Amino acid sequence: MIFKSEEHLSPQELEERFELLADTAHEYAIFLVDPDGHIVCWNPGASRLFGYQSDEVVGQHFSRFFSPEDIQSGQPEQELEIARAAGRCDVVRWQYRKDGGRFWCGATLTPLFDENKHLRSFARVMHDLTDGQVLEGQKKRADDLATANRSKEEFMALLSHELRNPLAPILDALNIQREVKSADPILQQAGHVIERQVGQMVRLVDDLLDVSRITTGKLRLNKQPVELRSIVNDAVEASRHSVDARRHEFSVELLTEPIWVDADPARLEQVFVNLLNNASRYTSPGGLIRVTVEREAKEGVVRVRDNGTGIPTEMLPHIFELFTQVDATAGRSHGGLGIGLALVGTLVEMHNGRVHVTSEGLGKGSEFTVRLPTIANPPESQSPSHAGMVVPTGARLRVLIVEDDIDSGDMLCMLLRLKGHEVSVARSGQAALEVAPTFLPDVVLCDVGLPGMDGYEVARRLRETPECKDKILCALTGYTPSEADNRRLPLAGFDHHFVKPVAIETLLALFQIVRS
Repeated sequence: MIFKSEEHLSPQELEERFELLADTAHEYAIFLVDPDGHIVCWNPGASRLFGYQSDEVVGQHFSRFFSPEDIQSGQPEQELEIARAAGRCDVVRWQYRKDGGRFWCGATLTPLFDENKHLRSFARVMHDLTDGQVLEGQKKRADDLATANRSKEEFMALLSHELRNPLAPILDALNIQREVKSADPILQQAGHVIERQVGQMVRLVDDLLDVSRITTGKLRLNKQPVELRSIVNDAVEASRHSVDARRHEFSVELLTEPIWVDADPARLEQVFVNLLNNASRYTSPGGLIRVTVEREAKEGVVRVRDNGTGIPTEMLPHIFELFTQVDATAGRSHGGLGIGLALVGTLVEMHNGRVHVTSEGLGKGSEFTVRLPTIANPPESQSPSHAGMVVPTGARLRVLIVEDDIDSGDMLCMLLRLKGHEVSVARSGQAALEVAPTFLPDVVLCDVGLPGMDGYEVARRLRETPECKDKILCALTGYTPSEADNRRLPLAGFDHHFVKPVAIETLLALFQIVRS
């Protein structure tokens, strides 16, 4: 048996774990892979089943046993993500032997953690299911699971669309109210309430969809060097409304020196926003919330501390599990779906970091600590990648809105006119094609889910006209785009796509680029 040494996994530890599995399951193919999916050891059962000796596969990615179609659709990576998020991944699919033959395989992928709950490796246990009745039953089960999974994804997409669409005109109406600048304090207070509640609804929809992406292995990170203090600052600003509304005593303590980490800025901000919102929700009005950002050894460390409800000792090991909530005696009336902290745990782990919670019990507050590895060689001169947008001013543009929802189209039209732009609204794709040659828009904001002629066809046909072939086309959608949508949108001719509700600052920043 051959073992591959790794910096973070000693051969002795690897051998102990592997032998425990292999010695008790002689009829099964068993191998271990590192967190990225590369094989680190291989048992005799795997050699018999696949036809490879250990020295032929150790160091190779385990996707070599998958079909080309499964590899193209990202199935190997999805197995790793599902196992990481859910604690195991059970699949039934075709696998390929060394001689090119295939067999119907049942496989279980299980993550292995060290004493600090840091992911070290995955164990994959497989057995051949190509025997008659077993094959038929397992294939039917696989088909049923695939059908159920598709139905769930379709439902989540529909839920996203149905919840997001009403939020867009509400948010635009709120911005219109602000443009009018009423001095009535009652209207101003009502506007703040609307803004907070719409923001909360958007976060709930996003969290629900992220849970679906994680459990199906479809959540991907777009990592880049980012400055940790900047991310925390952005999260603080995003959470400011909920903190101010409950009149918390709030402080943020940052290092003077930059702390660079390799991270997806949007997802990392989501981690800290969820922690701050959790602290605000479970801390009584007027309570204390403290945020500190430090460097310890080779890690950036962010702590969020409060003196709120606290967490019972028996619940501490489960606080990052999906749908976990503190019981009624500790304040379940504070609400929440029990998914925010589960997302925190998974997202931090996907950044190769660790998150830990401490609490002395009910009524004694809690402290969440996030540790992220710092970059060894940070960029020499790079401004924070997650800086907020500046609302621009300048020459007005001609904007064509293609939207069949009357409230959404009218509110966005009114808001952009108040910002000084010339706006026309088309209620259908055909109407947009008729209006565009005479209106001559600089920017087209087109809903994708139009009845009849959808937004993709509208974009393609607009690109064929001399008046719009070089103009900016933006897709607006209530659905969170899938990977297929992300490929399809630019092919149809869209330059940008935005998920509703779109912040007016986002559109104005885009318009500033168009002007220049």
